Amino acid sequence: MKHLYLAGKLVLTILSLSSATGCAQNDSFKVISFFTAKNDQAHISFVGEAHPWFKEQAAKHRFSYDSTSNWSNLNNDFLANYDLVIFLDTRPEAPEQRAALEKYMKNGGAWMGFHFAGFALTPSDFNQDWDWYHEEFLGAGQYRSNTWRPTSAVLRSEAPDHPALKNLPDTFKTSPSEWYRWENDLTKNPDIDILLSVDSSSFPLGTGPKQHEIWHSGYYPIVWTNTRYRMIYFNFGHNDIDYDGGTNKTLSATFHNPLQDQLVINALLWLGNRK
Repeated sequence: MKHLYLAGKLVLTILSLSSATGCAQNDSFKVISFFTAKNDQAHISFVGEAHPWFKEQAAKHRFSYDSTSNWSNLNNDFLANYDLVIFLDTRPEAPEQRAALEKYMKNGGAWMGFHFAGFALTPSDFNQDWDWYHEEFLGAGQYRSNTWRPTSAVLRSEAPDHPALKNLPDTFKTSPSEWYRWENDLTKNPDIDILLSVDSSSFPLGTGPKQHEIWHSGYYPIVWTNTRYRMIYFNFGHNDIDYDGGTNKTLSATFHNPLQDQLVINALLWLGNRK
């Protein structure tokens, strides 16, 4: 009987290990997100809700999700373990980290960035001192201005056949965000494929109180890709915060908007699955 019991335990152990190994092998791709979450309560709030949301999607869509605030991990050896890199709220500053990302992307890696990950302004704490990233890769150049307060926008599809826009309507309403305007005209860049822009029904976009922070007209790209790389950039990722009341309480969320969530999920699956 003792031998049968031990044999049974051995079989169960083997089955357990096989099951665990099978789950790992069935992860179709591996995602790593980099974040800082120190500079602005709105960005801290966004990062805080992003981690559990991405973990939830990883379980549903069979990919793995890791995150790190240690930007020294942005190196060749570490990145070799991942199929998709996400920048949630910032960019790397060290030259060797920047070089690692450029090499990773030029060797076929995939990247997804949100809102402040595209920010650069000279002079500021985030100078435009990285031409490959801001001028070539993102194509947008420096930040020019933004809307305020964070509000929802209606976005219009510019490339309905793109995989990131699968099963999305021609227009949809986003979660609240602060929206950036850029130095460069992306419509004149042959490498940039604009996927979504602000629909005219959004205007006026922003509530002020400063009048220049309210957009009344114009063309504003919100989501785009660079066809020379496997990448996508989302202008959203800045939650509304109770700065005026002094509580720093989060007043809005980015995720759990079904259509906007579907956009990000589509993009994840498009970038993660090399086929």
